[in-house]
Amino acid sequence: MTAPLPAALTYTTVVDLSLLVAEDLPCFWSTHQPFQHKTWNWFTDVRSPAGSVSGRGGPYATRWMAIDEHTGTHCDAPTHFIPPEESGLPHAGPAGALSVDTLPLDQLMGPAAVIDVSALAEQGAPDGTSPLVLPELITEWEASHGELTVGDVVLLRTGWDTRYRRGEAGHGYLHDVIVTRTAPGWPAPSVEALELLLARGVRCVGIDAPSIGAAHDPVPVHVAGLRTGAVYIEGLTRLDELPSRDAWFCFLPLKIEHGTGAPGRAVALLPTAPA
Repeated sequence: MTAPLPAALTYTTVVDLSLLVAEDLPCFWSTHQPFQHKTWNWFTDVRSPAGSVSGRGGPYATRWMAIDEHTGTHCDAPTHFIPPEESGLPHAGPAGALSVDTLPLDQLMGPAAVIDVSALAEQGAPDGTSPLVLPELITEWEASHGELTVGDVVLLRTGWDTRYRRGEAGHGYLHDVIVTRTAPGWPAPSVEALELLLARGVRCVGIDAPSIGAAHDPVPVHVAGLRTGAVYIEGLTRLDELPSRDAWFCFLPLKIEHGTGAPGRAVALLPTAPA
């Protein structure tokens, strides 16, 4: 018999898998809208050479944000790469109608299958080329942990989140990969590996790197999955704290009308034994 929810949660550890979002962190795609977070109202007037803030709205604080839909830990909805069916554009199809506000939330949660591909992280060429996760890595994982099935959420642990640092120290996370092309790209699944996951019935794939797509050629893997209605969770962290099996994953995005994606909070629930 399944335990009532309050009792089940009593013996559950919650692991936050979400990146911190801040202006001096590499939370946004380096060639897109930078993340900005500014004070609109503070408790009182403060004058400073660096910029003044006002309390004219009352004794409270609030801030505004300028933010790309694909900032921090976020999901890709099919509309991110799939045009509307009637558009006549390449890759157009029915999935082009699936924006983030229409995604079924149960697709963004389920038993986590954590596949460690971090050994590939140093194998990319130092010109922004990503090493590819091939189908053999997935079938080898299945031989030890069981075949993937419908409802599983596959999380690819690359270890790339260790590069997520403040200021120039964080350039190796994204900037040096796609802007200056002076660093290797993150491990990313090949189209064949992604198609294997789809064949198993997997409808949600996550990664602890800036993108599910290879840094040097991100389009094919995005199209291969999103055109089927699958979704991607990008910019995860702390996947090294999860077991290969037995965790339950959940991502809840902001409900943005017609959004091609949205930031949100990703968590994993781990069962713990009663004391």
